[in-house]
Amino acid sequence: MRISCTSGKGGTGKTFVTLNLARTLKDRVTILDCDVEEPNCNLFLQGEKASSERFSVLVPQLIEDKCTGCRICADVCEFNAIVMLGGKPYIMEDLCHSCAACSILCPEKALIEVDNPLGDIHHYQKDSIHLIEGRLDIGKALAVPLIRHVKKRGLETTYDHLILDSPPGTSCPMVWTIDESDVVILVAESTAFGLHDLQLAIATIQEVGLPYGVVINKEGMGDDRVEIYCHENNIPILAKIPFDREIAIIVSESKILVDEKPEYKKLFESMWEQMLLLKEHSDGN
Repeated sequence: MRISCTSGKGGTGKTFVTLNLARTLKDRVTILDCDVEEPNCNLFLQGEKASSERFSVLVPQLIEDKCTGCRICADVCEFNAIVMLGGKPYIMEDLCHSCAACSILCPEKALIEVDNPLGDIHHYQKDSIHLIEGRLDIGKALAVPLIRHVKKRGLETTYDHLILDSPPGTSCPMVWTIDESDVVILVAESTAFGLHDLQLAIATIQEVGLPYGVVINKEGMGDDRVEIYCHENNIPILAKIPFDREIAIIVSESKILVDEKPEYKKLFESMWEQMLLLKEHSDGN
């Protein structure tokens, strides 16, 4: 099964849920850390690095003595990555989506494609868990191509289940991460901000058309507004994790809850069973 764990805002506990769910399952699990701007799964998993690779995308580079300033390249660029300055095209690499339209349609062949490094992909192994981490270079803006490549690497592995730790929010990196998931887990805190951002994330997931359920993390820190909202809108609550000092200490020490307190495995086993039912219901429709 392919599961994505996401949230409407950062800091709700996506990585916490991802890792504890993976450690609870007895099958082979591949975790994809798609939060490429701040990956942190291996801070807790502490797996042994198996391999690394550099990831690049192709972007156009101008051969100035061939360019006639016809501006066809700027006109065909759907992403406004090319502007004309002083009669010559200026290429903004951070806006380029590597579609190659400019280099293909340039009548003078004044644009060639060159590598633009975006980041690294690291592979880690810990017991039955294989972790693939994307890490975007500092200063780079294009997270989606790296996320797509992390997902590609994940599909190449031999696994029983795939769990994707998504970036928070509702923008393109989150949507590309959860795409084609069997079930999406939404982790939320029961506060005013938590409910507001949860509603935005739910609207996005409904637009994509994926089955989903909510995990209420740090229950007792705020109020019951998220639980009431879920009940009123027939949204499954997969689990409620208490706001507990012991849990906070375990997380602050970069440890995994179910390793330190095995009694919590039942909670994540129950979550898994509910997700199987969500998938079966979705497949039935």
